[in-house]
Order: sequence, then C-alpha cells, then structure tokens
Amino acid sequence: MTFRDGTLVDWHEWSEDAFEAARHADKPVLCSLTAPWCEWCERMDERSYSDPKLAANIGDRFVPIRVDVDRQPRIRERYNMGGFPTTVFLTPDGEVLSGATYLGPDGLRQVLDSVESAWETNGSAAGRVPRSVANNELPGGDVSAEIEAHMVEQVAAAFDEEFGGWGTDAKFPLPRTIEFALKRDRPRGTRTLEAVRTHLLDTYDGGFYRFAETRNWGEPHREKLIDENAALLRAFTNGYLYTGDDSYRRTAERTVEYLTTTAWTGTAFAASQAASDYYTLEPTEREAATPPHVDQTVLADRNGMAAQALFNFSAVTDDADAARYAERALEYVVETLLEDGSVTHFEGERSETGLLADHARVLSGLTAAAQVQGTDGWLEPARRIADGAIERLVAANGSFLDGTPTGPGLLARPLYPIGTNAEMADALLELDALTGEDRYGSAARDALAAFAGAYDRMGVEAAGYAAACARAHYDPLVVRTPPAGTVLHRAALRIADHEKVVVPEDRDDAVAVRGGETSDPATTPDELLERAGDGPLP
Repeated sequence: MTFRDGTLVDWHEWSEDAFEAARHADKPVLCSLTAPWCEWCERMDERSYSDPKLAANIGDRFVPIRVDVDRQPRIRERYNMGGFPTTVFLTPDGEVLSGATYLGPDGLRQVLDSVESAWETNGSAAGRVPRSVANNELPGGDVSAEIEAHMVEQVAAAFDEEFGGWGTDAKFPLPRTIEFALKRDRPRGTRTLEAVRTHLLDTYDGGFYRFAETRNWGEPHREKLIDENAALLRAFTNGYLYTGDDSYRRTAERTVEYLTTTAWTGTAFAASQAASDYYTLEPTEREAATPPHVDQTVLADRNGMAAQALFNFSAVTDDADAARYAERALEYVVETLLEDGSVTHFEGERSETGLLADHARVLSGLTAAAQVQGTDGWLEPARRIADGAIERLVAANGSFLDGTPTGPGLLARPLYPIGTNAEMADALLELDALTGEDRYGSAARDALAAFAGAYDRMGVEAAGYAAACARAHYDPLVVRTPPAGTVLHRAALRIADHEKVVVPEDRDDAVAVRGGETSDPATTPDELLERAGDGPLP
C-alpha cells in the first residue's frame, strides 16, 4: 500500500510487502522516520520531499517507507539516527546502509547518490546491524548498593555548575535524574528544576518544551510531548514534596492546567502538540494566532504516565480535579486498550499490542491510583497487565523485551531497553507491596539484575535505573494506613520520600515498613512521620 502525505513521494507503509518489493526490485529502502510534533520533519517535507526531481529520483531508485515514530516506537528505537526527522537507508532485509537526520534538498541529493553508488558496488553486504540489537548478551550482575552510589557520583560529576542540568551540549530536562537528585543530592536537583522552569516552561499557554539546543538552555525545541510534560509534572510535584517551595507547586499547577485543557481530548490525553513559531509571539499576538496542532491520538503509555503524575500531584496537594482526570484516562485505557492482559498502543489500524512501555507506564498509573484512591477497582487490571508482561515479554536473561520480536527488518531482533525495564521494575515493586505477592518483586529484581554488571559504565541518563535498583536492594519504604482519604492516609502520601509505597488497608492505625522491619503503630500524623523517619510536612 502506498500513500501521499502532502509530499510528492509515494510512500509505502512499514510492512513485509514493502520490504518484499525492495527485494523483488533489488533496491535499497529509504525509511523516513517522522513525528506529528516535529517542526524539522515538516520542513524536510516542504523543502526536500516536495521537490519534483528528488521525489521522482526516490521513486525510481529506492523503495520509500514513511513511519510515525509515536505510533510505531519499536521502529523508532531500532532506527533512530539521533533525532527527527531520521532518514535511514536500509537493505531489503532491514539492515542499515546509512543514515542522517534532517537533509535539505542538496544534502538529500548527495546522500541518494552516495547510497545508490554503495548499493551498486556492495549490495546487501554493505548493510550493518546496530549494536543495540546485534548482541543478545546482557551484562548481568547483583543489584547492590554500589549501583546507587555510582549514580550519586555521576550526578555530581556531570552536573553543569554554571547553568544547571547535566551535560555540556544540548540540555534535556532528564526528569528521572532530577528526581534521583532530589532525594540524594537536593541542591543539584532543585537547581535543575529552576533551570527547566526558567527556560523550557511556556509561561503563557502552559506546558514544557522538549529540550534546549545549547548548554545555557538557549534555542529551545518547542514541541510539547505529553510524556515529557507528565514526567516534569511529577518532578516538580516531588520538588514541592521535598522542599515545600510554592514556586514548584505553582509550576506543577500550570502543567496540570495544560494537560487537562489543551492536551485533553474529552476522554483521555492527546499525544503531543507541534512545535511552531507561534511560541515566539508576544502574548497579545498569540491571542489572535492559531495555536499549533495537537495530535489527538491517545497513546497508552503517555496516558499511563499522565495519570501517575496527576495522582501524585493530587496526593500532595489535595487537588481532586487532577485525580478525576487521571481516573478518566486510566478508565479509557483499561476499557478500550486492555484485553487478555495485553495493552494496545492506541485505538486504530496498525496499532501494536504488547509493548513494554505501554505495560510499564499504564501499570505505574494503576499502582499510583491504588495508593491514592484505594485498591478497589485498580489492582485487578494492574495484575492483568503485570501478568501479561511477565508471561509474554520476559526473556531468558530475566529482562523484559520491548515487545514481541516479530516483523520486517530489525523488528525480529530482540531489544532490551534499560530505561523501560527500570520503569517496569518500579511498577512491579509497587504492585508487590500493594498485593503482597512476591512474584512481582522477584520479576522486578530479575529485570534489574540483567543489566547490573555494567552499572559502573552508566551515566546520568540511567538514574531511573539506579533508583529502581536502590528500591529493590533496600526495599522501598512501605506505609500501611487506614483507608484512602483518612487523615493518616493523607499524611502518609505527604511523607517526603517519592519512592515510598502507600498501602491503604482496613485498619485504624498506620505502620511504616522498611527493610522488613515494621514500626510501632502510629495514630496521629506526627507519630507517623516519626515512625517513617521523616521531617515536617511542607
């Protein structure tokens, strides 16, 4: 099947038929990875793929395939060349010949000639398999205290003392790294929150931009992704939880407002909002301008993240509206996208089922709901999702696959994403505490152990993995409270440890459980704080 999307290229959809057409014609594949929010993708369509000579050249010499990376994340993870648009050239078996990001007309013309020349000389022998899927061996090891300690060192060593954040080139907000630092290196965590708020928050329409091009947080890329906004909502909520600083709460409130207005489809959360020069206008000019396009696709993983973040915000601030939106989004996902323990990425044709990211993030939303609203109604779908992932996605090495390894090209090769494995492990550890079923904690520890042998080579981007290892090694703080909404339950949610698990039960007092040791019962919030080893509430 071919289609046009405003360009002059007759694109194939990613399918076995498209690769078979390349084999039959003995042509390489030109695979264009794009996203609805991507400003440079749109520019490449306008300048390169709408050039009549280039479009004809592509149609004659290549089999062109177009991929929406939000809807087909397994392709994104195997073929991303460092940003979007990605233009990657493949053999008919899906191995990589060459690749780049944005290409203007002259650059694309040169690359087309270069790839065709290499194809004529070497054919499929010129293809290569990226390292991420070339080796199935993972560096297993023990989930030890050294993993957390190493990451504490990395957070300090890689920190930009002049501008905040981590790294010396483009600045990404790294919400999981911020949260790791908030608990273990608070000054660097709060310094980064302040840099993110100053440079990436849209103070007029709300929501965060994706990243900044320069070390000093300049030249922001102004697309707004719902998963990134959810992650930053959680980070700012936790900043408020630890410090009581109202500026963090106000920033979180603005993000909640963005998610529940601009990003709300009526039933759940949209996928993204496109980048645009609109964001450079003055407020009075914006009033008369049309806001950028919102992709209304409801993606399971992004809704799980948004629900988790909104429940966390509600727990700390008593914002009942935030919890209602989170509840509605989760209900939509469970009712529409969950079947036989497997989550479908979105409702529609060509949607994949059984992606690890969907399972991990929806499960995280459900465990957050159970902690904040009580376990009734939330643990049953949580168990189904966890059991489905454990049954279908666990590899022989104990880690989780990103999805079932089937499909054309490199989709048939397994991929073990460390970040999503950490998210799944976190959710499983919470489900273990909520249900008392050890098999969930065992699966979490096995997944983390599969990567543990390489902990000393991990940088700050893996802070989420290190945090999950710390929870698994020490066991998270578990607070068992009276039913949801009671004074002791609400006090437990405000304990300044974002890695704790709160378990509402049919009881009159509360206890804190840490490392297998259970505290004396607490009957007042102050007693509970003392038992949990925490300071005053914000």
